[in-house]
Amino acid sequence: MPQQERSKATERLLRKLLKRPNMENSFIDLIIRIKNGYMSRKDSVVSPHSNFKEAILIKLKELGYIKDYSVTNNGFKKINILLLFKGKAPAITDIKICSTPGKRVYISYKQLKPVINNLGYSILSTAKGILTNKEAKKQKVGGELLFNIW
Repeated sequence: MPQQERSKATERLLRKLLKRPNMENSFIDLIIRIKNGYMSRKDSVVSPHSNFKEAILIKLKELGYIKDYSVTNNGFKKINILLLFKGKAPAITDIKICSTPGKRVYISYKQLKPVINNLGYSILSTAKGILTNKEAKKQKVGGELLFNIW
């Protein structure tokens, strides 16, 4: 009986620890996990789930920076992200995070500039959802500049 109680307590502690990266700007945690996964040449990375993260992953998949992702629910939701390699080279060269919890960066569509001579994208959180700099310019909508990716 004490063995069962101990395993339940351990399970609760693990759930609590795995849910811990529940910060305001959890997209930063997601982006850093993806970048580190590419740098260490891993096939996939795992991140805690949120709808905002999932919207970012949909956009990254559209742009061809990740192969795919899946959401699993084992007591708590998590996202398994399959990374994409072109030959031996990672699909992502670099990422620059622009908005942080201490310094939010808001930008209008008129201020949007090309990233690395149109080889990369700026990812924005707008009233119309997660958009790239090119989509935001077409729709004439600004928002929070999350990060640049190339």
